[in-house]
Parts: sequence; C-alpha cells; structure tokens
Amino acid sequence: MAVPKDLRYSKEHEWVKVEGDNARVGITYFAQSELGDIVFVELPEVGDEVTANEPFGSVESVKTVSELYAPISGKVVEVNEELSDNPEFVNESPYEKAWMVVIEPSDKADIDALMSAEQYEEMTNEG
Repeated sequence: MAVPKDLRYSKEHEWVKVEGDNARVGITYFAQSELGDIVFVELPEVGDEVTANEPFGSVESVKTVSELYAPISGKVVEVNEELSDNPEFVNESPYEKAWMVVIEPSDKADIDALMSAEQYEEMTNEG
C-alpha cells in the first residue's frame, strides 16, 4: 500500500493532514494491518485538549486493544462519529473514511516535527 505523500506521520503510526488551520488525524494503513480487524474505536470529545505523544483514545481489534497517540497538541474540534457504528472503516479506508479527529494545533511546529511520507516508509520498511 502506498503511503500518501501529502500527509505527515508520527512514530506511533498516526497520519496528519493539514487542512487550513486544523489537522485531520487517523491511523495508517500499516497500523491497521498490524492490528487486524478493528471492532471498536474510542475517541475523545469535541473540546478535549490533547497532548502530543500522549494517548487520546484507543482502537480494539480481534487481537488486542491499542492506544492512539496524539501526533500533535491542541484542541479537538471534530470527531468522526461514524466510527462508533462502523469501526471496520479503519481497515477498509484508513486515509479517507476512517479519519478519527480534527485538531486545532496549539503549536504548528508540532506538525513540522512529524515525518514525511518517505521517512515513514523508511521506518516501516525497517520493522
């Protein structure tokens, strides 16, 4: 699976898409493929503050429960409510339907500190 070039990536396998002043966040194809079939997604509430590299939710698969780590700090301004009823979107469409939250960054430098697609591909190929 190709890694979308227009996104930024965290070491914890979250992707970030900059949209104006905000950042849309989800987990990568690599992450969902490692987890297996996703059966439940727990996300924060709109208005919650998240901190870079700290847990902000979790995904449960048939194999395990895995925490989601915020790739950037900021305030949650949107949550993908569809994932409550359709957790399988994480497996079927990790970059489109399965975005998880939109964050208003408290520091845009957090985004610059994330990996490029090339750096992320390098990291996941080494694993």
